[in-house]
Amino acid sequence: MSENYTALYEQHKKAGATFTDFGGWQMPLKYESELAEHHAVRNAAGLFDLSHMGEVWVSGPDAAAFLDYALAGKLSAVAIGKAKYSLICQEDGGIIDDLISYRRGEDKYLVVPNAGNAAVVAAALAERAGSAREDGFDVTVEDVSAETSLIAVQGPNAEAILLTLVPAEQHSLVTELKYYAAVEVQIKGQDLLLARTGYTGEDGFEIYVPNEDAAGLWEALLETGASHGLIPAGLACRDSLRLEAGMPLYGNELSREGNPYAAGLGPVVSLAKESDFVGKAALSELKAAGEGSTTGRKLVGLKGLGRRAARSHYPVLKDGNVVGEVTSGQPSPTLGYPVAMAYVDVEHAAPGTALDIDLRGKAEPFEVVALPFYKRQK
Repeated sequence: MSENYTALYEQHKKAGATFTDFGGWQMPLKYESELAEHHAVRNAAGLFDLSHMGEVWVSGPDAAAFLDYALAGKLSAVAIGKAKYSLICQEDGGIIDDLISYRRGEDKYLVVPNAGNAAVVAAALAERAGSAREDGFDVTVEDVSAETSLIAVQGPNAEAILLTLVPAEQHSLVTELKYYAAVEVQIKGQDLLLARTGYTGEDGFEIYVPNEDAAGLWEALLETGASHGLIPAGLACRDSLRLEAGMPLYGNELSREGNPYAAGLGPVVSLAKESDFVGKAALSELKAAGEGSTTGRKLVGLKGLGRRAARSHYPVLKDGNVVGEVTSGQPSPTLGYPVAMAYVDVEHAAPGTALDIDLRGKAEPFEVVALPFYKRQK
């Protein structure tokens, strides 16, 4: 059993959660039914503990310029109060992690890496802050992951649930909050950072809260959200939800061996920004070589034409020859057929292409489709 437990571990135990190790953390896999939890998020709301994620503050006069150097995106162009999805890459263009960065002030950003990569990203940022140029950047990198919890409310009823806990005079802050933006609001008398972000394909919010206040917030959300169909939800349904939404998972679709162009994340890379950044030269070469467009492999969506689902690492076939590999796959609870993401040779990556997946010795028919598989009605 891993050594890491979130501040909400006892709440999960009391709720009858089944646990699994994820990124070195004991996390709830499901409570009663992962299928019920999935449908709750699609039709009402689900409550997630995301406290295994990392939180790293980057602040100082050079914060914007530093993040332009450390990350592949142009963070200096992000407006205060907004957020940006970005990548932190190696010199060779390999992906160390995908992350969200919130601009909380002129010289202050909150960078949120994935669970298993939190310490690695914090260390990489600290190293890049000191070694990028002779005098370094005038920034402070502070990893507050150990004392911060993160709770997500996801689903079409998420906004209504938040409004029951936020003071009436702050309701407009919630209702007017745009996707990929954040604001401070009062919940249970405490100022907390509320972000309109998520990993499910639904509307939803993520709330950053000190560890000591996490249990109280969790219980308050469950109590007030019950009448809106809110139930606690685990990692199993989070995975099926993000797969339907075509969202990549680090360790499956993203890795140090891969690159942004093959993963379909070319638009995240800002080669046009004037400043240098870690991996820029290698990524420029990969783009010029046609990586993920005319050469190599490309991440695609696959729709099952039968009933059997593919799983990670299963071979993708064309006329009996291996042309790719599945990265994620399972039955889609929302759509009613198997879905998968896979890297396939670019010549077989066009939507409508008929492919097979080797399901333990039997070829099962799939078809390349555009991602995402599921898109919510707004």
